[in-house]
Amino acid sequence: MSKGPKQAIYSEFATVARALGSQHRLEMLEHLAQGERGVEALATRVGLSVANTSQHLQHLRRAGLVASRRDGKFVLYRLADIGVLGLMASLSAVAARNLAEVERIRLAYFADRDGMEPVSREELLQRTRDGLVTVLDVRPADEFAAGHVPGAVNIPLGELEARLAGLDPDREVVAYCRGPWCVLSFEAVAALRARGYTARRLEDGLPEWQAAGLPLERGTFEGGR
Repeated sequence: MSKGPKQAIYSEFATVARALGSQHRLEMLEHLAQGERGVEALATRVGLSVANTSQHLQHLRRAGLVASRRDGKFVLYRLADIGVLGLMASLSAVAARNLAEVERIRLAYFADRDGMEPVSREELLQRTRDGLVTVLDVRPADEFAAGHVPGAVNIPLGELEARLAGLDPDREVVAYCRGPWCVLSFEAVAALRARGYTARRLEDGLPEWQAAGLPLERGTFEGGR
């Protein structure tokens, strides 16, 4: 029996849903939300082989979730458009509301490390403009260079202990990383509070900041793809 137009459209919707049905692909989308990345670099970030990573990227590309371009001998991948961020945010919100295991993990790990109310995007933007906070980006340097909150200081989490002297102990620190479930900002806030700093985290991360149409700054990073 031939498909009607509604069934045909739902079949295409299902292509997107199937592409999202992998924890590895979701993690890849989180990384690509930080900026363009080659297959080798992405494979390193997600802990998969290059071949496996490439296969996952092809599924995402066929579903219209990522796009690619060639840069010399490299193929660079990026999110297809900003709507992918909204899709991921909706998926996260529905899972957080309706899956008991998500709530259990949140309470066991995330809530245990941050009992304070996170800072909203609007509040952070205003407090930054008023010069009241130090904004701390704890992502790797190449992600920071691709785009960051205006005025942010980049100290990757692994370097935080050695670079504490660069943070004013009398100013509140607001840390952020890749998104609401990224552990880097939670760990940074816990480490700063243990050393006497007043520290909170942004309510989500850089992709959500960008999706909200808030200003970005960009820098230069000299590193491999």
